[in-house]
Amino acid sequence: MDRETEARLVGGLQAGDPTAFDEVYAAFNDRLFTFLLRLSCRRDVAEDLVEETWLRLVTHAARLRSDTTLGSWLFTVARNLHISYLRSRKLEDTVSSDLVGLWPYGVQRSSPFEDTAANQLERRVERALASLPSRSREVLLLVAAAGLSPTEAASVCGISPEAFRQRLSRARTQLTRALEAHTDVPASVRCEVVP
Repeated sequence: MDRETEARLVGGLQAGDPTAFDEVYAAFNDRLFTFLLRLSCRRDVAEDLVEETWLRLVTHAARLRSDTTLGSWLFTVARNLHISYLRSRKLEDTVSSDLVGLWPYGVQRSSPFEDTAANQLERRVERALASLPSRSREVLLLVAAAGLSPTEAASVCGISPEAFRQRLSRARTQLTRALEAHTDVPASVRCEVVP
C-alpha cells in the first residue's frame, strides 16, 4: 500500500468513515488471519484474535496518528493479542491442570476441506513451522506470510531491525533443521522454503 493511500485511509478511519474501514479490512484481513492461524496453530484462536484486532482498530481509530503505518499497527495489535492469549492459557493451564481429562482441552481438529486442500509438502512445512518456538515462528510469518518488510516486522516485535534480522536468521536455520528432520522432504524444496 503506497503512503498516499495509507494516509487517506488513516484520515478516513479517524473520521469514522466506514468505507475506509472496509478498504483496510480488505487489504489486511487475510494476511492477519493467516499470521494468527500459523502463529497459534488453531483456527478457533486465530478467528477470535483477528476479530479482536479489528475491534481494537474500530475502538482506537479516532486516536490514530496521521503518520500511522496500518500494517505495522495491525500486526502489532495481533501479535500482542496472541501474547496475551498465551499468557492467559498458561495461567489457565496451571489453575486447571487437575481437570484436564474432563473435557476435550486443546484438541486440534482440521476440517475435511483443510485436509483435502493441504498437500503433503505443505503439511510437512506446516508441521516443521509449528514445531518452532513461538518467537521464531512469528518472525518467519511476519516476513514470509504477512509480507512485511524486516523493518516493519521489527517494529511489530518491538526490537531493532538488526536484532530482528538476527532473530530471522536463527528462525530460518531452525526451520531448515526441522525440515531436515523430515527426511522425505527433498533438499531442493528445503532450499526454496528457506532461502
